[in-house]
Amino acid sequence: MRHARIFTNLTSQFAAWLLALLASIALLGAPAHAQQSASPDPLIGSDNIAVTLHAEGAPAEGKEWLLALHFVPKGPEWHGYWSNPGDAGAGMVLALDLPPDWEVGEARYPVPKRLVVAGLMNHVYEGPYTVLVPVTPGPSVKNFTGPVGGTVDYLACTDQICVPQFARLSAAAGGDFARWRAEAAPLLDARAAFAISGKTLRVAIPIPESVALADPYVFIANKQLVSYSAAQTFRRKGDLLIAEIPLDEFGSGKAEALSGILAFGDGSGVRFAADLGTVPTGGEQVAGPRNTAAPPLWTLVLGALLGGLLLNIMPCVFPILSLKAIALARAGESEAKARAEGLAYTAGVVLACVALGAALLALRAAGEQVGWAFQLQQPGVVVGLLVLAAAITANFAGLFELPAISVSMGGEKTGAFATGLLAAFVATPCTGPFMAAALGAALLLPVPQALLLFALLGLGLALPFLLLGFVPPLRRRLPKPGAWMERFRRIMAIPMGLTALALVWLTVQLGGRSFGIIALVLVAGVLLALFVVGKLQRGGKMAWPAFGLVAAPFLAFALIALPNVYEAKAGEVHESILAPQAFSADTLAAARASGKPVFLYFTADWCVTCKVNEASSIERESTRAAFEKAGVVTIVGDWTRRDAAITQFLTEQGAAGVPLYLWYAPGAASPEQLPQVLTPDLLAEKASAGR
Repeated sequence: MRHARIFTNLTSQFAAWLLALLASIALLGAPAHAQQSASPDPLIGSDNIAVTLHAEGAPAEGKEWLLALHFVPKGPEWHGYWSNPGDAGAGMVLALDLPPDWEVGEARYPVPKRLVVAGLMNHVYEGPYTVLVPVTPGPSVKNFTGPVGGTVDYLACTDQICVPQFARLSAAAGGDFARWRAEAAPLLDARAAFAISGKTLRVAIPIPESVALADPYVFIANKQLVSYSAAQTFRRKGDLLIAEIPLDEFGSGKAEALSGILAFGDGSGVRFAADLGTVPTGGEQVAGPRNTAAPPLWTLVLGALLGGLLLNIMPCVFPILSLKAIALARAGESEAKARAEGLAYTAGVVLACVALGAALLALRAAGEQVGWAFQLQQPGVVVGLLVLAAAITANFAGLFELPAISVSMGGEKTGAFATGLLAAFVATPCTGPFMAAALGAALLLPVPQALLLFALLGLGLALPFLLLGFVPPLRRRLPKPGAWMERFRRIMAIPMGLTALALVWLTVQLGGRSFGIIALVLVAGVLLALFVVGKLQRGGKMAWPAFGLVAAPFLAFALIALPNVYEAKAGEVHESILAPQAFSADTLAAARASGKPVFLYFTADWCVTCKVNEASSIERESTRAAFEKAGVVTIVGDWTRRDAAITQFLTEQGAAGVPLYLWYAPGAASPEQLPQVLTPDLLAEKASAGR
């Protein structure tokens, strides 16, 4: 899987440079009169990010002379790249027309930003940026008449496309060199040290302990050495900052020298050069994932089992409680039947949890940034759940009979198995107490141990039903089967109908209003087909072929229409009385650098636990008033749709899903993780305490 990601990276860079090469060949073969008629500073093939070359003053022999390449994107959607572009992209290739005795130094860049696109980490510049190029003229400067010229190849990208750029350069006098010097990352006077230990690069950078680090990150200039998307860990030891960075699994794993840029997290940073040497151990951790080493396996096993057990009382499991209640009542008919149903239900739950866990691990191994409940971020899956919930509601209401899940027809073991599958699938939006640590660790453990945790999570979810199947005294407490079961089934159509309505709302949130309307048309067609099935069943006739005939046109219409009306609604502002900012690494770093308390929370529209916490604890006037008084900065990460940056941050915090609530006290090196079930006054008390 990892090979596929590496192959994608290499091919994307090769394709970009191949296009750039073809553009260069075309330009070299252009008619001479076309070049002569160009302006003194022509910009050829640089429509997306324009570039101009500037020179500072006149060159003098043996003295540093600065040239500046000033890049200006034509819109905010375009970005350029650092010298080491990361997992994808391409750095610039500069060729200056200089006398052979002139020496060109290493280019000096501003501090880049991190941009995750499709699970790939990019080192980019958004907005105008300037690269300084130091030149030391030789004796031939006495005969130099200027101006300096040359060519530059570079890449301009958005989140969707990349376009190779090429420009012929002719240096012009002027330019804001004072500002450009200030924007370039300065070089540290003292040299850093680095060592490679196992699969980790360790770098000791001499930074005074008094320097604030809101969200440190090391951009390594050496290519194919480190994993760009992996979490970095930082520790302070006096005036040394020690960074630990996982190596690229398919890189060289070796380096004779090292260089890069240390970003402080507030837009500033420093350049450093490092020699192979001794890097101290220990120190106080100030940033990065904590407890990345998994706890003892027995604690994770217990956490997964207890977490699954508690899911039975979590709000997001309520939609399937009606199915379980009816099945539990039927389990009292005979001991053999009760055991068979208990085992069948457990098999369905465990199989679903293991299958979802295996899919999650496989996608992450392929480079995808996904987490627990990833399937509910897919509009097609949610539409399927909506149709299923509507069909179950119709079954409960007596519109038709389905032996697999019916309380009055045969197929009990099959029905219990199907109920177990559905229970586990719908329960995935919840990450309850005990469960969070186990699922977070599952992302770090070897595959067999990770799958064991997912299986134990399913066993915990199924445990109450399994005990009822094998412990007769517990079954005897259930009401005896009778006519009440049919009435109970019809009553349970109400919560299942409410579940279907919630899924309608989620469908609109994911795909837009038109997407939701088409989904409702599909639901209406399925219900019409089920109504026909019910009529035929009550007449003792063959029913299910009629279902296919009636439902097929609606299904075909939905398959064609849904993709065409889907609206990607990413980037919308999350509505809240706290007026939160949208999550990004830069936003969090700026908030922490402000010296104010920061409340960061992650939510999703499909996460019922999140919505309960928001209604009970976050969206409260008392919370808003306390936050305003304490000056709390609120940031929210909306994970309703897939977001690679949010997924990566959740992973760094040891969380596999939402909700996640973090409190950053002013000046604190790391956040306090709040409980996943918030009490009404918890946030107001945190703000009032000033912690």
